[in-house]
Amino acid sequence: MLTGNMEFLQWSCHDVARWIESLGFPQYKACFMNNLITGRKLIYVDCIYLPRLGITDFKDMQVISARVRELLGITETLWSRSITDPPRDHIGLFLERKSRSGERADSLTYNQQFLGDRRQ
Repeated sequence: MLTGNMEFLQWSCHDVARWIESLGFPQYKACFMNNLITGRKLIYVDCIYLPRLGITDFKDMQVISARVRELLGITETLWSRSITDPPRDHIGLFLERKSRSGERADSLTYNQQFLGDRRQ
């Protein structure tokens, strides 16, 4: 069931930078702005990706990654998944598809994604 607000998917890189600042990390605003991280690209922001943005303080990386997962409504971390685990949750799968650009991704809604997976 989709419980989170998906408004962040429409965030510009300026909105993401303001959000990072609101988390208490104003020093990283430029990292997100310079790398054009929009709301859709937040799905890719984790402890593996943050050093590429210029964020290398481990504790800051942990906090930012946790807050991104919280914003996205994702509780699992990719590194903790085994290939023997059951299929991923619908929210995570929807966000991965929505993070892409183009008309198809723009028009995709959670109901389309969820109902499409249930029919297969």
